Amino acid sequence: MWGVSSNPSLSDSSSLSFRSVLNPLPLPNHNTSPSRSSSVAPIQSSLRELRDRIDSVKNTQKITEAMKLVAAAKVRRAQEAVVNGRPFSETLVEVLYNINEQLQTDDIDVPLTKIRAVKKVALVVVTGDRGLCGGFNNFIIKKAEARIKELQGLGLDYTVISVGKKGNSYFLRRPYIPVDKYLEAGTLPTAKEAQAVADDVFSLFISEEVDKVELLYTKFVSLVKSEPVIHTLLPLSPKGEICDINGNCVDAAEDELFRLTTKEGKLTVERETFRTPTADFSPILQFEQDPVQILDALLPLYLNSQILRALQESLASELAARMSAMSSASDNASDLKKSLSMVYNRKRQAKITGEILEIVAGANAQV
Repeated sequence: MWGVSSNPSLSDSSSLSFRSVLNPLPLPNHNTSPSRSSSVAPIQSSLRELRDRIDSVKNTQKITEAMKLVAAAKVRRAQEAVVNGRPFSETLVEVLYNINEQLQTDDIDVPLTKIRAVKKVALVVVTGDRGLCGGFNNFIIKKAEARIKELQGLGLDYTVISVGKKGNSYFLRRPYIPVDKYLEAGTLPTAKEAQAVADDVFSLFISEEVDKVELLYTKFVSLVKSEPVIHTLLPLSPKGEICDINGNCVDAAEDELFRLTTKEGKLTVERETFRTPTADFSPILQFEQDPVQILDALLPLYLNSQILRALQESLASELAARMSAMSSASDNASDLKKSLSMVYNRKRQAKITGEILEIVAGANAQV
């Protein structure tokens, strides 16, 4: 049984003074509000709570690292899909251009190239199916909202064709926005998904329910950059090119291909810039069939290819955004783990030091 010290005030004051010097953590101040930006655990947390929190952060870091690697692998496949489909699209442009050159003097009526007074516009909004990809979905939705306000300011009617689960859920919660159809892009867009969008767009334009169709999607630029863009999908330009709302046609033949490799045990990215070659058509090329029939057959095919290309670019942008978001989340988890470990070690050291001081003070009291 411990004895009672003859000078308890001195013993207590010395013990408190040693604890205040050895404990580097400040005492909580109830008059000041805690900072939201601080990642250090509150001082009131016990050692067990800190251990549980550190373990939770470690598990979260493992999950984000795994999601980062999965997104990196899928980005590579999505890029290959875009690049592999580009020669077909570029060659199709050349065919349409040559047919159009031969039909310049003829008075023909091609429905998909017919320009009429715009009274109603259809907006094809392409979003992702999943979250955890930073501001990818928010950017394209804000772009759509801004375009809707512009159309309303011009006094034009509009309707929306939503492609992607995130966009579908967004427009379902806003019944005041007219939506013609809800579609899903799928984990890997194929011609089947593009055909579903193209059929709806084609029927709306041919039946003259809408006079213009605009495609809103996220263009893949690099692993750290993507751009929400608006392209005029219908009516098609005579050359078969896709142009933006200002009439500027887009040339996406030159691209950067990103190859994911490992260097010194870490994930790295190698960039390779190249331009997809396309065959030149002879000016004396003759068509066996009527050029009008060929044009009627190729324009819907080109429409499908452009929608498929937009879906693929949107998917590549989504995966790149998810890869970047998971990389940032892993880095933040690592920093938080270091901060929590520092707090845990300091509290553990302070607790051990306090126990030693109590033992020493008790032993001195018995003398």
